[in-house]
Amino acid sequence: MTAHATLARFREYMVGPARFMNLLSCFELGIIDALREKPGLTAAELGDVVGARPDAVQQLLYLPLKEGFVAQEETSGAYRLDALADVAGADLDRVLAFMGKIKATTLRQLYYLTDSVRAGTPVGLKELYGFDGDLYGAMAVHADLREPWSKLMDSVTDRIDPWFFDHIDIPAGSQVLDLAGHTGLGAIHTHKFKSSPGLRVTTFDLPDKREECLRNFRENGVADKSAFIGGDVFQGVPGGFDVVLIKHFLNMFDKEDVLRILGGVHTSLGAGGQVHLLVPIYAENIKDSWSVDYYPSFFLGCATGQGGPQKMSTFRSWLEEAGFTVTGQTAQDPAQLPPDALPLQGILSATKNG
Repeated sequence: MTAHATLARFREYMVGPARFMNLLSCFELGIIDALREKPGLTAAELGDVVGARPDAVQQLLYLPLKEGFVAQEETSGAYRLDALADVAGADLDRVLAFMGKIKATTLRQLYYLTDSVRAGTPVGLKELYGFDGDLYGAMAVHADLREPWSKLMDSVTDRIDPWFFDHIDIPAGSQVLDLAGHTGLGAIHTHKFKSSPGLRVTTFDLPDKREECLRNFRENGVADKSAFIGGDVFQGVPGGFDVVLIKHFLNMFDKEDVLRILGGVHTSLGAGGQVHLLVPIYAENIKDSWSVDYYPSFFLGCATGQGGPQKMSTFRSWLEEAGFTVTGQTAQDPAQLPPDALPLQGILSATKNG
């Protein structure tokens, strides 16, 4: 790549946040919805509908015009949807949910990314919220972080779990531990997708999740075959289980802590016990991975101050280092994902040695 081409690439980075918020603001203001309901509105008419100055509306619409998302009639100056008119509502909702999560949990906090990397903790949460800790703790007390995150993650779980359970084996009647299972959705899905006589699923997470988790069990009709154990994974993993599920959790930590978690799971399982991981991954050839455009900055600057996805081969080597034999692995086929998909998920299954 020439120096000229390299500098041209820098332009993409310089304008990234501005492009993001310009597009999102068109949705947040209701400009796109207004054009969907009534094509052919001028900037003045749109301003009346959304409560903004016509000149500001016109400025915001220059970028969607450039991208071909909207179009403008030359004579009247009226706007209509162009490429956006062909996007299904469900697809658009999925994209906007992710953009909402990025705005709430990423955009502001990344101002402090450099400081967070040096400190090993999300400095932005301290500066913006006065909160000492990680994003997952901050969400418990700040609804503006929790609500867009939860909206996105619930939809992701609903979409990913059927694929996950289709690719793992849980023997009939197993005692299953859902490690860091939050408020029980993973346990509920285990019963839904892997139901068998005698199957019992226990959610293990911090004690403050107990009441909401048990309520979710009752509301979904699985209270009699589910349980909750409160605790800290770094203080020990409960024993007496045949299968341990670890979903969307290991990626929060660096290698040292991942090995501590896997070591705790290894100790808790009997010989031949199974563990199934669901983790976001990078492509083995990092140049083929779109996840690296977002997740390193998100985890280091906004989430935990450490961690991030890894290559499948890395997670495999960590399992083996922790005393497991990997029995299966699979990754999502990028060609089968929505074109806007950002994370690529992988599954690794393993059994305890000896």
